[in-house]
Amino acid sequence: MSNLDGFDIEFSVCYKSLNLFGRQENNLAAKHYQSAEGVKMLSGAFTLLITPFNKNMTLDEEGLKSLVRLQVKSGIHGLAPLGVTGESPLLSEEEIKRVAEIVVQEADGKCRVAPDTCSNNLDQTIKRVQLYADLGCDYAVVFAPFLVKPTQAGIIAFYETVAKSAKIPVIIHNSPDRVGVNIEPKTYARLIDHENIIATKDGKKEMDHLAKILSLARGKSFNVFTGKDTTAYPLMSFGGSGVFTVAGNIVPEVMRDVVDYCLRGEFNKAREIHYTYYELFEALRLETNPMAVKEALALMGLPGGGLRLPLTRLSEPNREILQRLLKERQLI
Repeated sequence: MSNLDGFDIEFSVCYKSLNLFGRQENNLAAKHYQSAEGVKMLSGAFTLLITPFNKNMTLDEEGLKSLVRLQVKSGIHGLAPLGVTGESPLLSEEEIKRVAEIVVQEADGKCRVAPDTCSNNLDQTIKRVQLYADLGCDYAVVFAPFLVKPTQAGIIAFYETVAKSAKIPVIIHNSPDRVGVNIEPKTYARLIDHENIIATKDGKKEMDHLAKILSLARGKSFNVFTGKDTTAYPLMSFGGSGVFTVAGNIVPEVMRDVVDYCLRGEFNKAREIHYTYYELFEALRLETNPMAVKEALALMGLPGGGLRLPLTRLSEPNREILQRLLKERQLI
């Protein structure tokens, strides 16, 4: 026992087995579908890509290229590098640029690219969004300003200022556990109507919070994604657009299929996958993300490398839990 509790829609998708990276055909980029209200929407599973390091803790460029190719081969809808999972706060500006360059080049238009700004500084955020646009990224995920604990009025002003200057669409990133401030539904009500703010990646797991945002966004060109694998299926079952996924680093086909099945209305199939992998989804958040997912990649023999301080390797008891869950699902 573990110590865990517990578009016009066009699909030419051949649903094969869920063997890792076994898919032969790609969905080209994140999907767009037509809502019941006739609004064009964005949907998909976006892998929150880790940043691999060499033994000397420099950027492992070849490893990153390999990971992106595997993601593309799996048919994932999108890639979201340079978030917390990608250790962005621990990277230099040059490394951030290089990661974005590599991901765009290797994705080669076969899936969407949506890097995170991971900054609480307005000027730095605007510059990073500009950089991502210049490099050919499709969207910029803009982290809510952390540490400074802004008011809701400050959050509105921050996003409106960034979106006004951005040459690519902006996706809100709400992560109250990391930021210390939640983006409240009344704040979303103001931001939803901005023409260059198209979606949110919301890391708050309470379903009533997510349901309220979905209600506010109904009939508008605004899409609601969860930032947690454990809430991907529940959110999509009542109208969500997809997931920004940590699990996508190790099981991209699984996360792709959860989203695709939901968009097709095949919720029984999505639910079966959800419960099959739920315990693994939880385990990938053990201690501090991305400690567990990097450990999983190492166990699977995939590029990942160590973690930059102050992050440390997953503890041995949790490593044993993770190893067992991977073995049970025949991933190692």
